[in-house]
Amino acid sequence: MRAAARAPTSSAPRTSDRVLTRTKDKTWTFSRPFVLKGVGRELPAGSYRVATDEELIEGLSFPVYRRVATMIFAPGRNRASLEMLTIDPDELQAAQERDAAAASPAPIGKLEA
Repeated sequence: MRAAARAPTSSAPRTSDRVLTRTKDKTWTFSRPFVLKGVGRELPAGSYRVATDEELIEGLSFPVYRRVATMIFAPGRNRASLEMLTIDPDELQAAQERDAAAASPAPIGKLEA
């Protein structure tokens, strides 16, 4: 009879196979239609749920999370469905800034005497 093969054992401490993650939700509002790179179409003005998944960086004396994914929940192409689209958070911020700039009145220049 043949003995079953066994995986080598190590005395080094094992890290957990479990990854601690959390999801943070935020609502972003756009007053005008906007475009995000990678989405492939213009999204209508309105409020959007944005979810950010973060993963715990283990081994520190205090909890620190790093962003691993950002998704926006947007109306589907036929508007009857909802899509979860992975996006670049920097692109989302830039779109928000463009929207705010477009909504602001143009500055009034100085009058010269």
